[in-house]
Amino acid sequence: MTASTLRTSSAPAEAGIRLGLVLAVCCLGQFMNVLDASVVNVALPVIARDLGFAHTNLQWVNNAYTIAVCGFLLLGGRLADLFGQRRIFLSGVGLFTLASAVGGLAGSPVTLVLARAFQGLGAAVMAPATLTVLGTTFTQPAARARAFGFWSAVSGAAGAIGVLVGGVITQWLSWRWILLVNVPLGLLLFAAVRWVVPETPGNRGRRGGLDVPGAVTVTLGLIATVYGVGGSHTHGWGSPQVIGALTAGGALLGLFVFLQAKVSPHPLVPLGIFRNRSVAAANLVAFFAIAALFSTFYFFTLILQQVLDYSPLRTGVSYLPMSLGLALGGWGVSSLVPRTGPRPVLLAGLSLGSAGLLWLSRADEHATFAGNLLGPALLIGFGMGAVLNATTNAATAGLPPRQAGLASGLLNTTRQLGSAVGLVTLATLAASRTATESGRGVPIGHALASGYGLALYGAAIFGAAGLLASLAFPVRRSSWPPQAGDGSLVARR
Repeated sequence: MTASTLRTSSAPAEAGIRLGLVLAVCCLGQFMNVLDASVVNVALPVIARDLGFAHTNLQWVNNAYTIAVCGFLLLGGRLADLFGQRRIFLSGVGLFTLASAVGGLAGSPVTLVLARAFQGLGAAVMAPATLTVLGTTFTQPAARARAFGFWSAVSGAAGAIGVLVGGVITQWLSWRWILLVNVPLGLLLFAAVRWVVPETPGNRGRRGGLDVPGAVTVTLGLIATVYGVGGSHTHGWGSPQVIGALTAGGALLGLFVFLQAKVSPHPLVPLGIFRNRSVAAANLVAFFAIAALFSTFYFFTLILQQVLDYSPLRTGVSYLPMSLGLALGGWGVSSLVPRTGPRPVLLAGLSLGSAGLLWLSRADEHATFAGNLLGPALLIGFGMGAVLNATTNAATAGLPPRQAGLASGLLNTTRQLGSAVGLVTLATLAASRTATESGRGVPIGHALASGYGLALYGAAIFGAAGLLASLAFPVRRSSWPPQAGDGSLVARR
């Protein structure tokens, strides 16, 4: 066998290893992003005691991260299109890692909150880059579906695993390691991105096309909107702070749409992207599905700790079935989406997830894990894992490479808005029901269970809304994924 023959025969194996490394790097980046959004929850009481947080200010440990992520996701996705996916990926990883180190060493509430905000900024740059890299690297439908399947499995499971990791670290080490553990992971990820992620040099010449007015208006509009929604839980929907923030957010987002449609020569979000039926429907479904799923993480934790009196470690372990279901659901349907299109997968996944939420909403202070929690956790996990895969695939399908970052940023923004709106809405319902029950003299355990049960019932309604939105996809498809340039997915009749 000649040397040239050996090189030819080894080329596919080398290419496969390279693709596998790219997938691993993107999954690790997304794992860090999602994990950090949930890992802090279990440690909040300890953080408050250690740093002297006032009760009303503790929410900013999470809100600072969420607001920064949501506000800058669209801009982060567009930067990957304009400046190159590897360069922006590295920038996000570097900022996220540095902010994690500062947060882990924080000696005051202000330092920790600012560090969390810069973590969110790094995540907003990094998260769209992971999807952009996958979308431009895996171009064959079957390979693309498998890659998005792994990414979705990691994305879904990381939220639940974050509770386990937070519980273990808080109980056995220190809450500071919840943030400091990102430092070695971030350095590893930075080196891996430099080594395996391909650059997109063809987009570098388009830097002059950055829509600065659009970037400023949409970023400030999203920040104001998420701030208003998040503040409603503390101040009430009718407070001046909330009304002012939501009004400002609505005005800025309206101005953004006007700029994109009428003024900007290089719009940050070309509105024509929504003529792609797959993109529009996938973002709508993602909003409702994430509103249901991430609210579930919050209320499931409260049921375990405040109603059933689980320790942080036992709470984390109790999330393993849901984490397993999310991973299996995301990975298990990866071969179905290219054959059937997203609609059947979404309908089945949201039906399972909504059924699990209805079942879980019946848990009370007498619930047992095996009898009342295990079944719902598996249903929610598997169903929502499948939904994460299908929406990720659909939201980025059929677009030219120059819009990959835009579609990724748009999907992640939709998810963040869904998680913020869903959690605040359902937390308000839960607090109102709990206060009503307590006022009637009901024992506190039952009052809390009643409030959290109502919130989970509301999460099931969000899931049902996503189920209805799934009908926007065609019953049958002419091809999947759609080809770049297709304006919509047209059902074959």
